[in-house]
Amino acid sequence: MLGVCALAFVVAGAVLIWIVALLVSKGFHWISKPFFTQDPQTPTVFQQNNLGGIRNAIWGSIVIDGIALLIAIPVGLIAGHLLAESENRFANAVRKTTEVMTGLPSILFGIFVYEFMIIKFHYRFSGILGSLALVMIMVPVIMKASEIAFRAVPHAIKEAGLSLGLSKGVIAVRFVTPAAVPGLLTAVLLAMSRAVGETAPLIWVIGNNYVATWSPYKQQSAIPIAIYNGLLNAGSPLQQDYAWGSALFLVVVVLFLNLGSRLLAAFLRRERH
Repeated sequence: MLGVCALAFVVAGAVLIWIVALLVSKGFHWISKPFFTQDPQTPTVFQQNNLGGIRNAIWGSIVIDGIALLIAIPVGLIAGHLLAESENRFANAVRKTTEVMTGLPSILFGIFVYEFMIIKFHYRFSGILGSLALVMIMVPVIMKASEIAFRAVPHAIKEAGLSLGLSKGVIAVRFVTPAAVPGLLTAVLLAMSRAVGETAPLIWVIGNNYVATWSPYKQQSAIPIAIYNGLLNAGSPLQQDYAWGSALFLVVVVLFLNLGSRLLAAFLRRERH
């Protein structure tokens, strides 16, 4: 069994190395200052290499993911704390629902927002709808991880606060939450790293925009959408190849979020001890 596990590790590692090598070989030569500071351009007969950059996608991702974080963080953390402090049928039902939602295909959330907001209420395609779809993805992740973080806080801290006559709300805000900060940061960053790379829910609701804009009420682009359009809807092999630069940038962002969350959590734990 140890040999089987080692073989599985080697296979998984080989696939990962192959994917990273493919991204670097096809995408690294596109990385430049204009790539991040220009909007997409349409190639012409005289300038076939003038493809512009992904500034519109970067701005769109910042707007969509930023609004989603502002909504998902307080909802997920509060719900996670309530689940950590509750052991009844309602809490168990919410807990099971959260676990089911974390395993649902992300495209379902995009279809739900599309049917509910665009078809039923005739709301136009916009970045804010993409944020709502990402909130549905992020909240269950934050709830589940933050519940574990709150449960890891020693009961002695809560008992000490109760013995001093403090209310549960004061104990939660002033003692329990600071003690759980490493785990809470990990929960938030992991949820963000998942949302940044989502493509399927955004295709349904944000439309498309080839000009950078900060308005969440207008059609937006996003880095995953730029990759999707570049690989599937490109008019030339050069445009398809150009999408690899966007894919490499997205992988680097997700990698930094995942590694950063773990390193930051480990640093905070070490500082507390």
